[in-house]
Amino acid sequence: MAYGGFGGFGGGNIQQLMRQAQKMQEDMNKAKQELEESEFSSSVGGGMVEVVMKGDKTMKSIKIKQEVVDPDDVEMLEDLVVSAVNDCLGQIARKEKELLPSIPGM
Repeated sequence: MAYGGFGGFGGGNIQQLMRQAQKMQEDMNKAKQELEESEFSSSVGGGMVEVVMKGDKTMKSIKIKQEVVDPDDVEMLEDLVVSAVNDCLGQIARKEKELLPSIPGM
């Protein structure tokens, strides 16, 4: 029995697989760039704290209304900031999952 190429694959099949892999890599790079350039925002506490993050998980801005700054209740402000940041991170994770489907071994 004669086999063409590696393990029974003809040279054309390997080239086709390589092209498909390269296209998949290009698509993933485009999706990553789109994600990184996207902005995500969260407003909590009735608009008292607003956070804007980029898709690369860097914070772009945070706005805190003066009324929520209470020296006697710093914990509430801390909780609002954490909540807003976590909400943005959740939005980024959902968008990442949408744009970058999981690939076994990666």
